[in-house]
Amino acid sequence: MSITDSIIQPYITTIEPDGHKLHVSCRIAFDGIEYVGRLWFADDGWEDSGLPDRGALPGRSHDEVIALAKRLTPTELTLRYRRALAEKRRFMQLRKATDEILTKIRYLNQVAISMRAGLLDEEGATQEIELTEKQLHECVDRLKQHAGVES
Repeated sequence: MSITDSIIQPYITTIEPDGHKLHVSCRIAFDGIEYVGRLWFADDGWEDSGLPDRGALPGRSHDEVIALAKRLTPTELTLRYRRALAEKRRFMQLRKATDEILTKIRYLNQVAISMRAGLLDEEGATQEIELTEKQLHECVDRLKQHAGVES
């Protein structure tokens, strides 16, 4: 399983700041140490994947991160949305591509560490490293189409 296969984004709730209906989800990924969730705010009419909150929700499992997200009150979620809106990135696709590259680099490093520690067989780990390296090259090749494009 690759690291991007382990990224999930379950629905948390819907909020209505200033009468504007927003769906709140929590994108969760394992970073090699813990599960890290980030809230995403989206409107049905938006063409992109939504607006991320910069605050992280760390946990020992997907369920723990989801529980943390669901404990946030509508007022807290509205404040996080307003923070995300104030800090909105202008080049979201480039940021998403950059995040994907960093995630793959972390995964590549974790596989190499596990192989050297004897936790993974060398042949399987080598194949996974080669696949991840190929995916990294593909990501880098796509960067030029996102650079300088506001989204």
